[in-house]
Amino acid sequence: MAIRSILTYPDPFLKKIPARVKDFGPELQRLIGDMADTMYEAPGVGLAANQIGEDYSLLIFDAEPDPEVRNFKVLANPELLESEGSFLSEDEGCLSVPDFRANVKRHARIKVSAMDERGEPLVMDLEGFEAVIVQHEMDHLRGILFIDHISSLKRSLYVKRVNKQLRREAV
Repeated sequence: MAIRSILTYPDPFLKKIPARVKDFGPELQRLIGDMADTMYEAPGVGLAANQIGEDYSLLIFDAEPDPEVRNFKVLANPELLESEGSFLSEDEGCLSVPDFRANVKRHARIKVSAMDERGEPLVMDLEGFEAVIVQHEMDHLRGILFIDHISSLKRSLYVKRVNKQLRREAV
């Protein structure tokens, strides 16, 4: 497998809503392996396929990442079935929004339907940190970044900082 480059804000591909996964063959299995290599190397706890420039409604996550054990879960074409409660996810970050963390309002519990890496249907009841990760990654699959959930003032400060950095790099 391979470590892939992670797209970062303001890359327009991050706003694109990816296509549903239809083929669970060898190409998808390679992509899942690349996503796992990339997530563990970053290091991160979740990754959506569109974060590495792939047009698939696919995410992986591991709430207790260990590159040796690699106990990640795969969700293809995930859909939120139920949500319950809310809380402030403190200090949330994103591999596609480097060097920025914020508090984000999330559901406390969720029920998600999806397909696993073989295309078999599954339903997961998640709460706590796992629920936060899956909500965050599912947002990616809807073209939403976690900074879209924060106040416009905090978001504009981050955008200004990124734009300033991009101008410096262009010189």
